[in-house]
Amino acid sequence: MTGRARARSRGRARGQEPSQAAAPGMAPKPAAEVGLPQPSGEEELLGRGRQKGPPGAVRPEGMQLQISAGFQQMKIGERGGRRSDFHDTGIHTRQAMEHVKESKTGVSGSSIELRANYFRIISRPQWVLYQYHVDYNPQMESRRLRSALLFKHDEVLGTTRTFDGSILFLPHRLPNTVTELFSETRSGENVRVTITLTNELPPTSPVCLQFYNIIFRRVLRILNMQQIGRHYYNPNDPLNIPHHRLMIWPGFTTSILQYESSIMLCTDVSHKVLRSETVLSFMSQLRQQCGDQRFPEACTKELVGLIVLTRYNNKTYRIDDIAWEKTPNNTFKKGDKDISFKEYYKSQYNLDICDNNQVLLVSELKRQGPAGGAPRGPALLVPEFCYLTGLTDKMRSDFNIMKDLSSHTRLTPEQREQRMDRFITNINRDPNAQAELTSWGLNFENKLLSLKARVLPTERISQGAKIYEYSPWVAEWSREMRGAPLISTRPLENWLMLYTRRNLDSAQALLQALNKVSPPLGIRVQRACMIEIEDRQESLMRALQHNVSPQTQMVVCILPNNRKDKYDAVKKFLCVDCPTPSQCVVARTLSKPQALMTIATKIALQMNCKMGGELWSVEIPLKQLMIVGIDCYHDIVAGKRSIAGLVASLNQGMTRWFSKCVLQSRGQEIVDGLKISLQAALKAWYKHNNCLPSRIIVYRDGVGDGQLQSVVNYEVPQIMGCIKALGQDYNPKLTVVVVKKRVSARFFARIDGKPSNPPPGTVIDNDVTRPEWYDFYIVSQAVRVGSVSPTHYNVIYDSSGLKPDYMQRLTYKMCHMYYNWSGIVRVPAPCQYAHKLAFLVGQSIHREPNTNLDDFLYYL
Repeated sequence: MTGRARARSRGRARGQEPSQAAAPGMAPKPAAEVGLPQPSGEEELLGRGRQKGPPGAVRPEGMQLQISAGFQQMKIGERGGRRSDFHDTGIHTRQAMEHVKESKTGVSGSSIELRANYFRIISRPQWVLYQYHVDYNPQMESRRLRSALLFKHDEVLGTTRTFDGSILFLPHRLPNTVTELFSETRSGENVRVTITLTNELPPTSPVCLQFYNIIFRRVLRILNMQQIGRHYYNPNDPLNIPHHRLMIWPGFTTSILQYESSIMLCTDVSHKVLRSETVLSFMSQLRQQCGDQRFPEACTKELVGLIVLTRYNNKTYRIDDIAWEKTPNNTFKKGDKDISFKEYYKSQYNLDICDNNQVLLVSELKRQGPAGGAPRGPALLVPEFCYLTGLTDKMRSDFNIMKDLSSHTRLTPEQREQRMDRFITNINRDPNAQAELTSWGLNFENKLLSLKARVLPTERISQGAKIYEYSPWVAEWSREMRGAPLISTRPLENWLMLYTRRNLDSAQALLQALNKVSPPLGIRVQRACMIEIEDRQESLMRALQHNVSPQTQMVVCILPNNRKDKYDAVKKFLCVDCPTPSQCVVARTLSKPQALMTIATKIALQMNCKMGGELWSVEIPLKQLMIVGIDCYHDIVAGKRSIAGLVASLNQGMTRWFSKCVLQSRGQEIVDGLKISLQAALKAWYKHNNCLPSRIIVYRDGVGDGQLQSVVNYEVPQIMGCIKALGQDYNPKLTVVVVKKRVSARFFARIDGKPSNPPPGTVIDNDVTRPEWYDFYIVSQAVRVGSVSPTHYNVIYDSSGLKPDYMQRLTYKMCHMYYNWSGIVRVPAPCQYAHKLAFLVGQSIHREPNTNLDDFLYYL
């Protein structure tokens, strides 16, 4: 596995705080969506994902990308009524749960004073707001141009107004419901601007929150910050890393929402990593390196899946394909006339395209078309204007690059507090920003929110006959577990070790170390069958095919490097064709003698888990409880399928797990396949316990911003129906919890007089939670560098009547049960297991694993 793959497979469980580089699947709707007439026959554009085949290969589902017929299918004016709700407002789940209607706060643990990255709104408008929808004919794709054309009419609109490109807010009503104005562009084109009244908003309207956010984004623009994706960054204060050809723009995430006691602004520090090269220059270098013949294949492999930034509108796009037959000289229909890409960029953005022979990039749009209209086609982008963002795998595996980046992006709690205090101070001191806020009656507190939280008691770890506690501030017990037998072990009697001649010494050193560290853990190890192979994938696969039998318990492969194709081949063969637990080790990992015993111990623990052994446990008071973790992964290689991993407990101690993975076609609801998996998990529970569980708690990870409604409306009823299918008289108590790691909330404790991270086990269930939800935050892990990130838990369905205090404590207990790390992780163990399973299938196997492995943690 590559360094990047390993980091992602860990799910950042140890609290790493990544910079905001390209986040796949989160690109906003482009402002310059360029449509082409729908091609036919052999000219159809086909998506290839990250396929390694030649350009033009058809995607597995045979799904064809429809290029939209002109800009009329891409009206930005439609945005106003179909805006994505990233904050999941308007979803009221708490009111359906009687036991938390009055209070959702817990009581156990010791009290602690915290500060949070929230600022209260202390005054807001107390008058009616008028909301208007603005249309342009012909369409204007640049938001700056749309604003300029609209704001030429101060005599009609007045000077106090807020406009986000399609929605206009005014403090007064225009004389007519529909107002038509006419403006002229610099090129002399006449544009009709139609302003239609759509809503009258009293101060109590929920839509006012959207209005406050628009106002605040305007304040950020007044401060000369630029929007990239959803957030704002300061291009005037860049952090340059010239020797790595990288630039970091500091910025902030902001959102204004209704919380428990008041409306507040939540803001956090964000960083955008930019690379100082365009896609065109990258493609030119690649062509020189690999030659014309291999260029299309190499280019597709390198570019598809990357996120690029177009600086003419500061939008981010994901590259989904390359239109090899399209160049800037191609035309598309804009309104009722044909226009070339070259002419379009000149007229819209005053940009000249220098290379007329460059191919165009395809970016599929996330959003559907206007109500009743056809789905939007993909956007076509010019490589010359697209800048690469984020980091390549090679960069991520470069220790020096990551060290230099982290020195800028991983802020300590003290640095983070200072940055946010400076941010709110700049807003209060800027006369233009204050004039904007004052004209609308908005005013913010100038200090961070103070609140009370609780620190849950430290858990006691049971390991065989030994019971011990760990240091609460360190939140890991690798030292305490040394020399103590595990709960249960599997003897390692019939196993293989594959190695190349060059790595013979490493293989023998590992074998000797395993023989030393295994007996104290209670693991009996016989000598491995040593198989020397050549440093070629064919030799490796031939050795596996000839030597792995149904009696083989474990296969250990000492790989000479971390090439992904070799790792993938091993895992695919041993997870699908010949189901056998396997352990891959890169030879370089074994090269440091002083660390060999520690590494061998971790490998021994991993191998024991993969064969069905149990390491440690914590006390779980609830009886007949099955805990389920669900996470998703989107496989961009195999036709953009979704992979859902489901992991369910099989025993009282939560030490045995059933795992199932389902692959689904694009567009299919993820839970459709999970119904079968959940029923299989319940049958496996019955097989192990001779009864069905009386309680089921489902932790649903992998729910993106704005997807909560579909989980509540669709997935929960499907889970309930799946349980009912086992028998009408079977009615267990069910709880469904949505787990969210990507949150903007940050919490700071005062320790020794300065801001510090809260201790592990800190629970926040007041002030910054949402009144319409049964939700809470837990800071479960400790971090050595930077600020710790809390995890947000939202109980969307609960028929168990379990007290909030018990729900919080059980969730924290489950964060102790991830066997790949002898410490507390950021999410409950079944979620992390499900992530590892879905990641392995999506990254390496691309097929459903063999059912013989369902009862093993073979994916650790």
